[in-house]
Amino acid sequence: MVTTTAPRPVAALSPCALRLLRTAGFVSNFDRFCIAPMLVLIGPDLGVPLATVVLAASGYYLAYGLMQPVWGAASDRWGRVRVMRVSLAGAAPAALVSALAPDAPVLIGARVLTGACFAAAIPASLTYVGDTVPAAVRQRPLSELMTAFALGTALATAVAGALAHYLTWRPVFALPGILAGVLAVGLRRLPEPARSRSGSLLASFGTVLRSRWQWYVMAVALLEGAVLLGFLTYLAPALEAHGVPVALAGAVAALYGAGATAASQAVRRLVGRWSPAALIAAGGAQTAVAYLLAGYRQSTGPLVVAALLLGGGWSFLHSTVQSWATTLCPAARATGVALFGVALYGGGALAAGLAAATAQAGVYRPLFWLAALLSVPLTVAAAVGRARYR
Repeated sequence: MVTTTAPRPVAALSPCALRLLRTAGFVSNFDRFCIAPMLVLIGPDLGVPLATVVLAASGYYLAYGLMQPVWGAASDRWGRVRVMRVSLAGAAPAALVSALAPDAPVLIGARVLTGACFAAAIPASLTYVGDTVPAAVRQRPLSELMTAFALGTALATAVAGALAHYLTWRPVFALPGILAGVLAVGLRRLPEPARSRSGSLLASFGTVLRSRWQWYVMAVALLEGAVLLGFLTYLAPALEAHGVPVALAGAVAALYGAGATAASQAVRRLVGRWSPAALIAAGGAQTAVAYLLAGYRQSTGPLVVAALLLGGGWSFLHSTVQSWATTLCPAARATGVALFGVALYGGGALAAGLAAATAQAGVYRPLFWLAALLSVPLTVAAAVGRARYR
């Protein structure tokens, strides 16, 4: 049996609760994005080629995506906060093993396990907002969460690049592990929201998968993950392939977070004034221009602009599609959001993995131009679908 009555949202989310949710998402994103600027250095240190090290990144993304429905169903049954605390408690030791990995197989396995554990943090945070804030104003707190997520991305690439260049890559993996352990304890202060309860873990999947719009949004998310996550992985390596130091390459890639942070403030002001389809179109345009620039020349100047525009594309396009995903199945919201995440990060893992051989050869131009091309159907599908959805 599935209780079909959705939890009644309240008018506001407490500042303390929002702060804890932002922190959980920040740590999760820091861990997920920190590996990109270090790929070129980890390989020689462990005695393996770039394509092997990329397995640690793509394996992480894949585990992150595949575990989201598991955590989502558990969240619908046992609670958002409980699932976040359990998952972060598991992520802490897995991240520390990543930092101590003596060889590539251990690193890949540890990163896969870390991704599987961190997979609960962001969807549970988003679902918590969906449970407690009315849909009409939900995109505003979601934009605040996106700002924290973007900050985690920015600091991950900047800190990872600097530490890996001047010291070693190992402390970069240890840092989010320590923070995850602290946060697993700190989240006990977060009250559990009212929610619908499913009679079994599988019942919520049936509720979600009967929705045709859920399938549509998941298809959009698959393409979005490829464009906005998979190809993004190669911004820093593209610079490093042209002789740019790792620290500088990481700093340039970190501007993605700066662009997302700035754009998220614009999105907050535009919600209610612009239609969701218009916000999606603005984000898609920024994404296409960014990858065209990145494909034109893989030097510092163009990639600085590309990183900023990609951050803007993420805030305008992704936050709008993510807000849409929270409205589809209120009676099994966590499972619906989690399946959205499966498609999103599955698309990112697929694109990153398929592009690895081309990146290994040091050929980045066709990768970025392909991403620019794919941004067109992504934008059209997302904007048209959101305009038709009622």
